[in-house]
Amino acid sequence: MNLFSPFTLGRMSLPNRLVMAPMTRSRAIGAIPNALMRTYYTQRATAGLIVTEGTAPSPNGQGYARIPGLYSDGQIEGWRSITDAVHAEGGRIVVQLMHTGRIGHALNLPPGARVLGPSAVAAGGTMYTDQQGPQPHPTPEAMTAADVTRARDEFVQAAKNAIAAGFDAIELHSANGYLLEQFLNPHSNRRDDAYGGSHEKRNAFVLEVARACADAIGADRVGIRLSPHGTNGDFPARDTAEVREQFVALARGLRGLLYVHVVGNGNPDAGQTAQLVREAFGGPVILNGGFDRARADAEIAAGHADLVSIGRPYVSNPDLAARLEKGTPLAPFRHEQFFTPGPEGYTDYAST
Repeated sequence: MNLFSPFTLGRMSLPNRLVMAPMTRSRAIGAIPNALMRTYYTQRATAGLIVTEGTAPSPNGQGYARIPGLYSDGQIEGWRSITDAVHAEGGRIVVQLMHTGRIGHALNLPPGARVLGPSAVAAGGTMYTDQQGPQPHPTPEAMTAADVTRARDEFVQAAKNAIAAGFDAIELHSANGYLLEQFLNPHSNRRDDAYGGSHEKRNAFVLEVARACADAIGADRVGIRLSPHGTNGDFPARDTAEVREQFVALARGLRGLLYVHVVGNGNPDAGQTAQLVREAFGGPVILNGGFDRARADAEIAAGHADLVSIGRPYVSNPDLAARLEKGTPLAPFRHEQFFTPGPEGYTDYAST
């Protein structure tokens, strides 16, 4: 087995094991998926699987400028045009549902939306806004019990909307410092109720969301992304033994889902932790973290991963699958255009 061996993932037959990793690209003006985005994803339909950019399940989750949502009829229609185009090219596409939680700013939210978090703990650093440039992260409102229930229900409705929009599955973004991971991490979760304290309680919200989405659309249509050693959103490094105990327990609770997508984050302990998560989960695992063809082949052949996701090389190489298979050199990306509106640095990279 290698990167170009076929794989059956839930209801999907993948021609290869290369996953286009989710990447924020900030082209959704007004939070509505559009024709430019349709071109971008269709150009990359030869991936074994596409996971979209983080997509807000609710207005409160819309913390970045120009990220798409999946909570309105217009957003469903916009995404439907994209999934139809990807499927017409023979591709498969999963939407990543990302509630930004405390990683946001009021200027990026729709009217009436709120910056929320498990606890009233502000993230360090700044958030870019189109109106006023970079601004300090505000202190989020600590979520009430009613807010927690509402957020869970918003994920469920977004999952239903995803199927209505033609997606093959969803991925719950429980990594990179966003709301679901904010509940997992003791730095951002200082609650003393059923959702905070022990790692079992900090796992509870993620498990509730995953199970509720699975009940709504089928467990074989629900994947999840985890970053056990993640330090995004100013999370401090944690004790490895503590991390492993928590995430092994979490992985056991996630059994039966479509897949677990594990982000390495460059931590030297991440590889072993990923294998412990893999064993506890017992289902398909996608690994992410600086892969090239040789390393991807080695991890798959060793049985450490079923699939491998690659991000930034997909920005500038829409035909990345063909380039990796043939050994064709990769085109460099233009970092300064990662998040700018318009086609430059987005749909203007050529295929070979």
